[in-house]
Amino acid sequence: MAGSQANRDCSDAPVPGGGCGMRIEDSVKLSREILHWGNRGLPRTDFLREVSKVLMDFTGCDAVEIRLNDGALHYRWEAARRPGSASRFEPLRWTLDDAGTVIPASQDSSDLERLCRDVASRQFDSALPYFTDNGSFWTADTWGPLDTGTATGQDAEVESLCIGGHYRSLALLRFVVDDQTIGLLHLKSQQRDYFTEEAVELCEGVAQTLGLAVADRRAEAALRERVKELTCLYGIAQIVEQVPTSLKEILQRIVELLPPAWQYPEITAASIILDEDCFMTPGFRKARYQQSADIVIDGRRRGVVNVAYLEEKPELAAGPFLVEEEKLIDAVAREVALIVERKEAAEEKAKLQGQLIHADRLATIGQLAAGVAHELNEPLGSILGFAQLAKKCPNLPEQAEQDMEKIITASLYTREVIRKLMVFARQMPPKKSQVNLNRVVEDGLHFLEARWAKAGITVVRRLAPHLPDITADPAQLNQILVNLVVNALQAMPSGGALTVSTRASDSSVLFVVEDTGTGMSEEVLGKVFLPFFTTKDVDEGTGLGLAVVHGIVTAHGGSIDVASRPGQGTRFEVHLPRIEAEETRESDQDDTPG
Repeated sequence: MAGSQANRDCSDAPVPGGGCGMRIEDSVKLSREILHWGNRGLPRTDFLREVSKVLMDFTGCDAVEIRLNDGALHYRWEAARRPGSASRFEPLRWTLDDAGTVIPASQDSSDLERLCRDVASRQFDSALPYFTDNGSFWTADTWGPLDTGTATGQDAEVESLCIGGHYRSLALLRFVVDDQTIGLLHLKSQQRDYFTEEAVELCEGVAQTLGLAVADRRAEAALRERVKELTCLYGIAQIVEQVPTSLKEILQRIVELLPPAWQYPEITAASIILDEDCFMTPGFRKARYQQSADIVIDGRRRGVVNVAYLEEKPELAAGPFLVEEEKLIDAVAREVALIVERKEAAEEKAKLQGQLIHADRLATIGQLAAGVAHELNEPLGSILGFAQLAKKCPNLPEQAEQDMEKIITASLYTREVIRKLMVFARQMPPKKSQVNLNRVVEDGLHFLEARWAKAGITVVRRLAPHLPDITADPAQLNQILVNLVVNALQAMPSGGALTVSTRASDSSVLFVVEDTGTGMSEEVLGKVFLPFFTTKDVDEGTGLGLAVVHGIVTAHGGSIDVASRPGQGTRFEVHLPRIEAEETRESDQDDTPG
């Protein structure tokens, strides 16, 4: 290429010595200032703003443009000295060179972008006056044509560049951040003939310092982000290790640790959703820039951790979240899953311990009850027998006859209590046969009909048709029904509705007794199956009814559930296992005398 910057309009004569009076001591001081801002680890835009300011102050330029890529984010930053001009951060799409390195130039065919590609990829002709020996480009007049041909003579084709634009003088300087990052520094001046080659060569050293400062800033910023992330994880560990608190309180405190751990905490909000509960920081909402991680417990998705940027930022346009932040939110989700697992395991352990204590207590009471029942049976039988004989004596005074009747009644009641004790202690084995639960329910309700009619209670039957038979002791099933129904009637002294229903599932046959009575508190609900526990008056119950029900159901291999709320009634649900026909036949064959 031939041509010279002297080929310009003669009316614009060069200013002697140029306008950029950079000296070596200026470039040294400028480099120190740039390194100072790089070492502070400022956020990207703050760093660019400060560096642009010192560049304009030292060089006297009217504007500075910096082109860089930061991972997936390729951008152009421009700051101008003129009043009212705002700094501009603009994500762009850069090109790649033959080696796959990002070149900070767009793909359009403008003369300026062609020059940017040449400078960034070091494709220049050092014989041309617009390039320094190190490949920096400069021109004292962007409005004048720049020849790019080297041929001379009559048939030569001469191509010229005309950059144009708002600024008359321009310098393009390449700098290196690392093996994968090439940057371009544009120095711009509205003054024609502002730059000299000597000043541009001094600025080349400043540009390389800028590359070092960018690398330092990234390292400092990365370190700061890692510290924030580790602080977040350490905070979560501290929360878990502190005085035991509820799971809800733990999750709320964890979600408050998340925004400070992200790049832009001032616009960050977070939430943790677990099952039906949601914990969030103020202002959280779904946003354009949001990342999530599932909370997986025992292979099942139970919730999600969300982090969102609530406002737009130009830097977010490409890859708003760091790779480390993706890893961090995954780590937080795993920690939450572990915390939930531990909490639920602790609750389950406490529940099992309570059940073991309850079972041990029942076993102890059962042994005691069996012993007491055996000891009482013989003298009670004598009392009942002699009282009945005495009642048959002729000429027995009326008062004595009445007293004998009271003795007989009390003895029969005591014998019934002993029988319940024997059932509870499993001293009376069930006599099982094939039973239709609907028939047991109908027969049992028939005997209680007069009682609920007198109390003004409405009974609703919801018996499933074609209910399969079960193997059970019909007398004991009737005792379950009677105890549950009598309890329900006593819970509705002012009337109400009693619903008795049956149905079948794949593995069991169920019957439900539900009332609209006074209900029970949580404290009472936890003790309903304890022997001798009762809320009734002394003459209204022994506290053995529900304990016997629980014992009978357990002896049949079933289970019983109860739900109740004060003022809203109580629901008992009994599950009894289904026995397949083939198993029943085998059982019958085993019982057949050989």
